[in-house]
Amino acid sequence: MTARIASTRHLRWQAAAWMTLALAALPAAAKPPILNTTVQEQEVLAAQQAWGEALVAIGKAHDTQGREAAKALAAQVIDGAYGYQMGPVLFKPTLTTAPQTFRTTREGALAYFVGGDKAYPHDSSFALKGWQKVEVRNVGMVIAANTATTMGNVIFTDRDGKRVTVDKTWQFLKDDSGKLRIVVHHSSLPYTPQQ
Repeated sequence: MTARIASTRHLRWQAAAWMTLALAALPAAAKPPILNTTVQEQEVLAAQQAWGEALVAIGKAHDTQGREAAKALAAQVIDGAYGYQMGPVLFKPTLTTAPQTFRTTREGALAYFVGGDKAYPHDSSFALKGWQKVEVRNVGMVIAANTATTMGNVIFTDRDGKRVTVDKTWQFLKDDSGKLRIVVHHSSLPYTPQQ
């Protein structure tokens, strides 16, 4: 009986030794990849800042290289920042009128930013208005797992120093690659009561 117990212990020791050697032989990168879809506040703030910087860059591309360069850059910005590749985006820009107030397609967003689309004849090329600075002032942010919703003001400064303030709500969704995408964008001029 004692020999049998000793033999069993020896087999367990051998198995443990082999397992230790096998694990040691695995490369350090064998750790499984982890996809964390939880949105962080800093990611949201960075996405908002990038949106503002991109709007300024589109206007500068227009001023230095022309409409086609601005349109190409705007298309890149839309593809990188918005979630049109995942489905419709609920986009209500500031200066739109019925029946084209709401833009659920990429084409509608591109037309709003740079104009020149016959399907959207009333668009005034918002990104080409010479904005020099965009400042986001959130009044609140709600983060829930892979989404974040913000509300507040965005202040646009043009080349003459004139400032325009809009009320803006954004909702961001973290996609499967871990990138934040705008899936709701609602913007309007602040309400001014008539005297």
